[in-house]
Amino acid sequence: MHPFHPLFGQQLPCVGERANSQGKRLLLQTEDATVWPVPPQWTDLVSPDPEVVMGNGRSLLRVADLMELAALVERLSRTR
Repeated sequence: MHPFHPLFGQQLPCVGERANSQGKRLLLQTEDATVWPVPPQWTDLVSPDPEVVMGNGRSLLRVADLMELAALVERLSRTR
């Protein structure tokens, strides 16, 4: 998780999974029984993204993120 996320650094049990329009979410439970749905890539349960590893923390966005942003800008430009 991002260093400023309130759950950063905590080890929480995964109590389930769900999928929604944003994709797969892991359900992590805090000590007060609150369940937080978080993307798997925010946890250490998945392998690190190779682009992030190769960039050694120097890149703000992955190529896939930039391509998605470009597609969004194009769609929004067409609607105007």
